[in-house]
Amino acid sequence: MSHSANQPQKVVITDYGFENTELERHILEPLGYKLTTLKAGKDRALIDLVRDADAVITQFAPVNAEVIEAMEKCRGIVRYGIGVDNVDIAAAAAKGIPVCNVPDYCIDEVADHTLALLLALTRRVVPNHKLVSGGGWGLAGAVDSLKSLKYLTVGLVAFGRIGREVAARLAPFKCRILVFDPAMSPEALRQAGVEPTGFDDLLAASDVISLHCPTTPKTRGMINAAVFEKMKQGALLVNASRGELVVTDDLLAALHSGRIAGAALDVTSPEPLPPDHPLRTAENVVISPHVAAYSLKAIHNLRSTAAGIAASVLRGEIPPNIVNGVVL
Repeated sequence: MSHSANQPQKVVITDYGFENTELERHILEPLGYKLTTLKAGKDRALIDLVRDADAVITQFAPVNAEVIEAMEKCRGIVRYGIGVDNVDIAAAAAKGIPVCNVPDYCIDEVADHTLALLLALTRRVVPNHKLVSGGGWGLAGAVDSLKSLKYLTVGLVAFGRIGREVAARLAPFKCRILVFDPAMSPEALRQAGVEPTGFDDLLAASDVISLHCPTTPKTRGMINAAVFEKMKQGALLVNASRGELVVTDDLLAALHSGRIAGAALDVTSPEPLPPDHPLRTAENVVISPHVAAYSLKAIHNLRSTAAGIAASVLRGEIPPNIVNGVVL
């Protein structure tokens, strides 16, 4: 289906967690494009919305095979973020639609947040705060629950942009840093100042394990009961990456048994956690509500970049950051 000469090309935003979409509107409408948005895209409304879209920007809405099949003339799908878990990239590729992400908008924010979660665990910030806010004073828990990073081994699972920034932030603390990343050569890891290692060796040696992987069929549920059994007794787990990497029931069991001593999470599975979910009140768990990527600067960069990619698609250019191999 083609546009008539006087019919503007249409950009659809399926869903967004921002206050409004005025930033995107200010970028796209002066270029002659029409912007249509849905605050929370789901079900039939989403299918109807994207049917005549020329480009789609999405945050968390399920842009699955059924939704993609309904797209009659879409020339590009852009994800607000790094991961593209909510987009069926194979279905988009089969239909010749490039899927793009924004891979570099929140690197520093997530690295900072990862370190904050890690230090919250090793220095037991939250239990001690709760003790004081409840009227108490002293040490919350045993003294051996307080750790100094200098004497710990931290294992990073994956060493992409964020993993590298976490390692750079850890270096001044003088801890030992192990990295498992099968996509990188041992030489490249050593040059980055970290120790390459196998996955099982990282589990056995690390006092703290921090996850920095995308969700893929291979990584989904990778931290499970068998993995917890291979971890060092009393280790700590940090996850500011993707909730689906961890089997939640197995994490709860490992915490309950004392197999691991604590977990700090910015992402969970499911997400959001139901109000009565046991992870919310589990001992030695620190949870933030998927906010690691946030800062005013990061959100502005994310939104303006996503709108810019959509505009490049509509101009007939090859957009940046194509993740599913489709080049129009």
